[in-house]
Amino acid sequence: MSEYKHSVTLDISRCKGCTNCIKRCPTEAIRVRGGHAIIKESHCIDCGECIRQCPYQAKKATYDKFEDFSNYKYKIALPAPALFGQFEELDDVDYILTALIACGFDAVFEVSKAAELITEYTRRYMKRDGLELPVISSACPAIVRLIALRFPYLKDNLLPLLPPIEYAARLAREEAKRDHPELTDDDICVLFISPCPAKVSYVKNPIGVKQSAVNGAVAINDFYFKLRAKRKEITDPLPLSQTGIIGLNWAGSGGEATSLLSDKYLAADGIENCIHVLDEIENGTLHDLEFVELNACNGGCVGGTLNVENPFIAKARLRSLRKYLPISRNHVSDEKIPEELFFTENVEGDDSTKLDDNRLTAIAKMSEIEKIYRDLPHLDCGSCGAPNCHALAEDIIKGEAEHTDCLIKLRDRLEMREHHENGGDNQ
Repeated sequence: MSEYKHSVTLDISRCKGCTNCIKRCPTEAIRVRGGHAIIKESHCIDCGECIRQCPYQAKKATYDKFEDFSNYKYKIALPAPALFGQFEELDDVDYILTALIACGFDAVFEVSKAAELITEYTRRYMKRDGLELPVISSACPAIVRLIALRFPYLKDNLLPLLPPIEYAARLAREEAKRDHPELTDDDICVLFISPCPAKVSYVKNPIGVKQSAVNGAVAINDFYFKLRAKRKEITDPLPLSQTGIIGLNWAGSGGEATSLLSDKYLAADGIENCIHVLDEIENGTLHDLEFVELNACNGGCVGGTLNVENPFIAKARLRSLRKYLPISRNHVSDEKIPEELFFTENVEGDDSTKLDDNRLTAIAKMSEIEKIYRDLPHLDCGSCGAPNCHALAEDIIKGEAEHTDCLIKLRDRLEMREHHENGGDNQ
């Protein structure tokens, strides 16, 4: 398996060794060892929750810079729908699209346009017989990786269609080569304007395809002020937008699911809520659902850590923008879903999360973990540097921690030793 390339990183110089991050990481990917945090890359899903929780800004997202792609002849911007919610008093997305051109892009292609097309294809897919229900959206990369790592039995439930970011990049390349026959694929650079670190990671670790058609991802908060300045200079924007209400709705939780014209759906946002939903699906306690949309960020993509605006304000701004738009500007006439829209690569987990390659040895280690866990205090205080007592027991078996890392157990041992040294022998 190829190495997973992460966008969430740790600045050790800023880390104070507190336990804010380990308690909130949804995949128990963080430990505190040697006075600072350590991110276990095999467990990380790049959801950005640790970035939100760290009071010292020791966790950060890495992303591409627009200047790094100056050698390409033709640069295409893929703005996420969440981008339009970042600007106050915006009544026409063409101002932002024109500002992207003014910032140095040669063309723009809205991800929301691809989202409207994927919505129609998803409706067709949901009519097929023999589907593993509920079908789970594959649009959020953090959720897909979460399923691969923690809920592998649900991988067959994932919608096997390209996410809008990937489909938009392919359509943008085709459009560029059609309008400019002199261009080759190597001349074209497609850059996604990303609201979250998970989608930055997607470019380097694409879902369902071997290689992404996106060259890189720049952060909304890194590009925002440049865009804002250019927008103020624009008085007559170019008529560039090709999206409607459905496309913009994808920026918020429920936007994808409600567009499928079915009431047998569930939409959840916030990584902890998503985990609860996946637990219930895996346990078979959710019934009569056909489609499930999960967004790792609170509020959906508007809640991504690479945005600049409060997600509730951004969502309200998008609602205002929708008033001037048609339901959708993109439709497909062919009932058949193009083969190139389907995944060509399986969604895989990370083998390094296994206790052992040998099944019998792994079972024996699981038994040892439970034995150690029973002897721990079950307080889940995090003072050992692990998120909970069970995680500490697993770390001990893996040789990554010691029994004495538990301060409660260490205190009991010291008290017992003191008792024997100071009077236990006189009883």
